[in-house]
Amino acid sequence: MITNFFIPELNNHDVQELWFQQDGATCHTARATIDLLKDTFGDRLISRFGPVNWLPKSCDLTPLDYFLWGYVKSLVYADKPQTLDHLEDNIRRVIADIRPQMLGKVI
Repeated sequence: MITNFFIPELNNHDVQELWFQQDGATCHTARATIDLLKDTFGDRLISRFGPVNWLPKSCDLTPLDYFLWGYVKSLVYADKPQTLDHLEDNIRRVIADIRPQMLGKVI
């Protein structure tokens, strides 16, 4: 994908002005991939193994990534649900209790 589509497409742009950012997932950070991206973007690569690290609490992530899942999980499992019904009830309750004001503070 990168060598057959992405790199040729870059020929239509001034690569010296572009930054490349990836999420750092293990499947996206094979050494060959990172080396190719470093060769192409130099120090303008934001990646798990690039010259610029992508911070885990980056504002480039969505509130679901850095807030909601952890928040919901901590409350859902607080009383250690023992059945699927109990777990589902907890999930519904926690989601229903989230107020727009709370989400406004996250954004």
